[in-house]
Amino acid sequence: MKIKVSKKVNLSPAPGYIIVIPMEAQEKTASGIYLPDTANEKPQKGKVLAVGDDEITDNGTKRKSHVKVGDVVIYKKWGGNEVKIDGMEYLFAKFDDILATVG
Repeated sequence: MKIKVSKKVNLSPAPGYIIVIPMEAQEKTASGIYLPDTANEKPQKGKVLAVGDDEITDNGTKRKSHVKVGDVVIYKKWGGNEVKIDGMEYLFAKFDDILATVG
């Protein structure tokens, strides 16, 4: 998986959050059929760009992220907040929004 970042953007996630660059939606099925833009589903996989500091839970304990920068992750379909900066889309997700790492 290749993810292009056009230029350096200085983003630091808040504690308990990570920044993910979503993968582009699949344009072609495994059998070779091209999908129109309207048929593409929202991607649920991306590459971790940055990880925030440990999250402080309600009971005062620290919780570390289970992912690190460079990991490819699968996240909740409607989890996180999408933000577009300089034409690049980023997803700010809570540690809980990450379902699995790929690879």
